[in-house]
Amino acid sequence: MEGPTARFGGSEQVGAGVGPILEKFDAVSQIAVLRGGGLGDLLFAVPALAALKAAYPAATITLLGTPIHRALLEAVESPVDKVVILPFAEGVRPGDEDPDELAAFFADMRCRNFDLAVQLHGGGRYSNPFLQRLGARHTVGTRTPDAAHLERSVPYLYYQHEPLRALEVAGFAGAFPVDLEARLVPAAGGAVPEAAGRDRARPLVVIHPGATDPRRRWPTQKFAQLAAACAADGSRVLLIGDSSERELADRIAALAATPAVHSIAGELNMAGLVAVLADADVVVANDSGPRHLAQALGVPTVGIYWVGNVINAGALGRSLHRVHASWITACPTCGIDITQVGWTAPRCAHDDSLVADIGVGDVYEDVRSLNALKSATQAA
Repeated sequence: MEGPTARFGGSEQVGAGVGPILEKFDAVSQIAVLRGGGLGDLLFAVPALAALKAAYPAATITLLGTPIHRALLEAVESPVDKVVILPFAEGVRPGDEDPDELAAFFADMRCRNFDLAVQLHGGGRYSNPFLQRLGARHTVGTRTPDAAHLERSVPYLYYQHEPLRALEVAGFAGAFPVDLEARLVPAAGGAVPEAAGRDRARPLVVIHPGATDPRRRWPTQKFAQLAAACAADGSRVLLIGDSSERELADRIAALAATPAVHSIAGELNMAGLVAVLADADVVVANDSGPRHLAQALGVPTVGIYWVGNVINAGALGRSLHRVHASWITACPTCGIDITQVGWTAPRCAHDDSLVADIGVGDVYEDVRSLNALKSATQAA
């Protein structure tokens, strides 16, 4: 679909997207997309990946990502054709850099003759020079004022919805949005792991109590109260998480004190996580990768957010997704302004929960509402 054209930054704008949609590049057969980080970081990039695939359907899209990204993309259908694991590099993939490994990586990338390299990894201070070393004919991405210029650059301002930010970058590469948020389908052959059990007679509520930033975690006691309430209402409750979250999930299950609440944290590989989330009736979680993955799989979610994270990562719709936001703007311990993030201010040393004031009853009512909605939809 094309609309009126206009001049923008020396390129021609066609139609409308999240931002300007610039003219496509010619003769693009190989596309590299840089997106490091965790599970949620990749999911934020999926709409842009889908847009790039639609704009350049004959091109091969290679994601430069992390091991968890490869694991997810092996468990779902996606627009990505290949995954290359990033080497450890400052500001791109944290870890001990090996100069020889980096040199070999960039030599390999240059041999792949990328026509287009797209940077979806932050403000570009480190990622833009990294992208330039790939040797692509064209480069597109975000940049802060102190970052290296790319051929086409979108200004990076921290408070922007991440999937929409990535779509704005894709628009600068000539790609119209296909979806505003990630949509994924489990790969064929995926099955719910035995550890998760099966009981179609009762709704399944999956809870992920973890988050990379401890300030984003709802208190353990509140998760336990929610789990117990859901169990008393007839639901089966599964607590999930990686091996580092096993103790947290076990503690919540113990506090809930009912056999209907069971922890399988640390027991799932990525394919198992996808299968369990896809099988759920409702997923309750902090702002975390599993919540974003559940949403991408089309599963109703109830999210617990600090307000700043709602701006950057909250679900856009409310028919299937509910958001509970804490409006705290200062650290509960030292009082520092926590709305100044990224490059504008250092993070204080305190890990107090910023979402502790969100009530159990409010979250529980949304779980009940979404369970009822799904039951009514299935009955119809």
